Amino acid sequence: MSLKWWQEAVFYQIYPRSFADGNGDGIGDFIGMTSKLDYLQDLGIDAIWLSPHFPSSNWDIGYDIKDYCGVGAEYGTVDDFKNFLTEAHNRGIRVILDLVANHTSDEHAWFLQSKSSRTNPKADWYVWQDTPPNNWQSCFDGDAWTYSPERGQYYYHYFMKQQPDLNWHNPAVVEAMWDAVRFWLDLGVDGYRLDAIGTIYEDPDLTPHNVPHTLSSLRIYEGEAKTPEEKEKVRKFWAEMFKYQHGQDGVHQRMKELRSVLDEYEGDRMLVGEDDNPAYLGNGEDELHLVFNFPLMQSDGGLTPEHIIKNQQTRLAALANISPEAWPCNTLGNHDCARVYNQFGDGIHDAEKARLSIALMMTLRGTPFLYNGEEIGMSDYIITDPTLLTDTMATWYYSQLVNTQGVSKEEAAKRAGIRSRDKNRTPMQWTSEPNAGFSPPGIKTWLPINPNYKDGINVNDQSDDPNSLLSFYKKMIRFRRNHRALVEGDFQVIELANKDVLCFSRTSFAQSLIIVMNYSPIQHHLSFPPLGAKQPKLLFSSAGRNNKEFTLEGLKLGSFEILISEIAY
Repeated sequence: MSLKWWQEAVFYQIYPRSFADGNGDGIGDFIGMTSKLDYLQDLGIDAIWLSPHFPSSNWDIGYDIKDYCGVGAEYGTVDDFKNFLTEAHNRGIRVILDLVANHTSDEHAWFLQSKSSRTNPKADWYVWQDTPPNNWQSCFDGDAWTYSPERGQYYYHYFMKQQPDLNWHNPAVVEAMWDAVRFWLDLGVDGYRLDAIGTIYEDPDLTPHNVPHTLSSLRIYEGEAKTPEEKEKVRKFWAEMFKYQHGQDGVHQRMKELRSVLDEYEGDRMLVGEDDNPAYLGNGEDELHLVFNFPLMQSDGGLTPEHIIKNQQTRLAALANISPEAWPCNTLGNHDCARVYNQFGDGIHDAEKARLSIALMMTLRGTPFLYNGEEIGMSDYIITDPTLLTDTMATWYYSQLVNTQGVSKEEAAKRAGIRSRDKNRTPMQWTSEPNAGFSPPGIKTWLPINPNYKDGINVNDQSDDPNSLLSFYKKMIRFRRNHRALVEGDFQVIELANKDVLCFSRTSFAQSLIIVMNYSPIQHHLSFPPLGAKQPKLLFSSAGRNNKEFTLEGLKLGSFEILISEIAY
């Protein structure tokens, strides 16, 4: 079976501001990232997704872009980027960038011209109205319409007011964006992760939503929801509030155009969308190459065998309806959600569940995406001093709680810290030295560093420990690479009638593997379906089993054990 590089690759997301500080100013940069490429090569990853590195006002930490063809001064220069890209390619590591197409910064030259007058050549590059035409909300900070005194009109923004939406109905906007895409492709980048692609078009009738909430009251209601019924009601309110601002007609035509731009280039350049809708794959050949399987990580009950099996069966069937060649893409975390250690841990067996999570990513069918720091067990760090928060969404939430709801400052700070995305964006923990080796001692880092770096949650302390989480990550990534069934094989659930145990097969032309994972601290005695005369060969066990004595018949699966065996043809 012949696969493209992005089908075989293990992707690793780098959040540039928090990865490695090369010039000692407390902020990650390209000098720092370049210095860590040997580490990434040793980890075993094949590709990097680089979060925004462009000039930005940093209201949304890089996702409010002032120049699509530049490098933010805090990260270095275009030459620094070129060196990083070259050195990554020299190590066999591909690099994809973030394409933020829905909006720009309100300090972008395009917007400054657009708001200057109604007759400016770029007057129609954004979405303008004389008065707010509806009750639409920004998903970050309240009303979606903000007044511009220079122009005497209101502009629309799906995100915060510092992120005005581009008018994708204007052909000049489309051409300008494709030119920006080509700029980085010409430099040799291997593709793009598309940010918020579903939001680039709005309902042309500007239909108001009918949810009995503002964004502020809905967020507060969400924070207070406790029962499954209340949480489901919140989800429905969210969907209803934004349904006219998301997933509208026109997006697919633009994705076809973007795909044609990438297809101009050699090297199988690729596109992955920040969306879970398989429709963005088009017919399997004419839109995006991948969309994320976000439903896998969206479970109130955590990662359970039942949830994983249901997800995979639903997801793979949906992809098959697109095309037999449609390819899955799995992830359990990124810069916008709680870290894997917290999101899927239980406070008692977090370390064991972290190992299950990476084993799952390496054995499911499809391309896996990992987030920097997960490999050493970095956890969320709740910042309860609101003056240290950089996530504007969280600072707005804090203000609403205190000034609108009358919540005490102490309680509001706690709730804002929990909601903040800062908690999972803290600097990478490299050593047990001051500042975790991210920045020189004595330098104030852009976000506080999680103090658990002193307790072995750092790269240096785990590198030479064969029992560390980092070593386990390396082992699992290499295991996937060395077993073709895990890269290209079909996925099939094996029913064991045990709610704590996940069991499935991955079968390719040359190999058939059985993967068994115990999601509980209890040992389980398992009964497998008949295998006939085929005898399994033990390939991997997190419990250190002896292959000479291995058999699936009457298997006693240990606490949180991960077991992989091969069935000979």
